[in-house]
Amino acid sequence: QVQQVESGGGLVQPGGSLSLSCQFPGKMFIFLHMGWYRQTPGKQRDLVARITPDGNTNYADSVKGRFAISRDNAKNTVYLQMNSLKPEDTAVYYCGTYPSSSWGQGTQVTVSS
Repeated sequence: QVQQVESGGGLVQPGGSLSLSCQFPGKMFIFLHMGWYRQTPGKQRDLVARITPDGNTNYADSVKGRFAISRDNAKNTVYLQMNSLKPEDTAVYYCGTYPSSSWGQGTQVTVSS
């Protein structure tokens, strides 16, 4: 089964920015509600942001005003622009369908000085 592929993670200093991308397989992408999730060791995977097929967005309170989710249906891609990053944003970030999904490898985001 082909899985989504996340990219764009890395190490960034507090206050910095990163942009994540996710290439999602299949012809049904344009009909799917998509989300970015994150997980730290020993904790559950939490929804960070989600976007409807027509572009309406919703964010967790912890990232509201700092993160922006978007999508390009022609490219089967969903993005997460992360600004004003904080150490508590450190996690493995996954993209997936909303409200439930199968998972790819994710991409590690580390915010540290």
